[in-house]
Amino acid sequence: MNHFTDVEDVRRALSETGYVADARLATTVFLSARLDKPLLIEGPAGVGKTELAKALAAATGRRLLRLQCYEGQDETRALYEWDYGKQLLYTQMLREKIGDLLADTDSVDAAVERIGAYDSVFYSERFLSHRPLLEAVRSEQPVVLLIDEVDRADEALEAVLLEMLGEYQISVPELGTFRARHTPLVILTSNNTRDLAAALKRRCLHLFADYPSEERELEIIRSKRTGLDDALAAELVRIVRGLRALDMRKAPGISETVDWARTLAVLEVRALSRHVLTDTLSVVAKYDKDLRLAVEALPSLLAGEIPAGQPDSLDDGGRVRAGKDAPGRFDEGYYGAHARNLARSGVSASQGALSFARRRGV
Repeated sequence: MNHFTDVEDVRRALSETGYVADARLATTVFLSARLDKPLLIEGPAGVGKTELAKALAAATGRRLLRLQCYEGQDETRALYEWDYGKQLLYTQMLREKIGDLLADTDSVDAAVERIGAYDSVFYSERFLSHRPLLEAVRSEQPVVLLIDEVDRADEALEAVLLEMLGEYQISVPELGTFRARHTPLVILTSNNTRDLAAALKRRCLHLFADYPSEERELEIIRSKRTGLDDALAAELVRIVRGLRALDMRKAPGISETVDWARTLAVLEVRALSRHVLTDTLSVVAKYDKDLRLAVEALPSLLAGEIPAGQPDSLDDGGRVRAGKDAPGRFDEGYYGAHARNLARSGVSASQGALSFARRRGV
């Protein structure tokens, strides 16, 4: 399937893979596919951002390519790199042929000219190792490209992504520009641990994925066939939503709700009690402070009381991002001011020179 026929077709196709999409999400996915625009999904961890890319791949029959972002990530891990080992092996194999190649030359200049004619051989597609972005462009078949947790990567990687997100092409200095044979469906996810540059956001459709409504979360639990009774599942969803209203470092996401439901089903729980929930809280509480908060709140949650306040939609990432962002951080010369970029990304001049040297094969 190359394109969905309408919004309802998106919901139906995703539903068949076990992914429950609301109208807003389905509409944005439909527009992303029809307009050939990347989709940037921001929101707290555990609300189904990564799962959407997997579901799209399953629904469309496309191969899923995943670029997992992390701090200090080198651009070669995202784009491509030269297979230096293979180049060296070929050099050793051809060394014995040098004599034959230069047999009819009568000067050093002539020999250098003859060898120079073959220097591009080692910078051909034969020695090019595809990484996720180039693989998405060069793929013979349409793909879904997932750029996961882009906010965890250094800011310098955002500049590397711009060409791909804007024109679906990758430039390789030694070989030229590769354009996508089939426009990929591109999904970028962010947990909001820092703000992203306007240049990147401008190239994408944007969707904020928040925690679902109580009805939709219950529908998701049912779709996952956890084995938990519907009545218990409804009560569990209500309790999880109460936990999200606490001042937890990591509020439980949808995936944790599903895991908790499966845990209770495996234990053949017939009623939710403080004892059984306390014993299984580690499924949804990932930090000691969160565990203690949840244990203290369980009696009131079981009694149907919801703690005052609303869940923090940005989870802990909102506080982290607020600490990192500064006014004027992305000025007009952001991608052009080389020295300022190196300072912001924490890359020294010597590291930058080494990176470029590697690209040239020095």
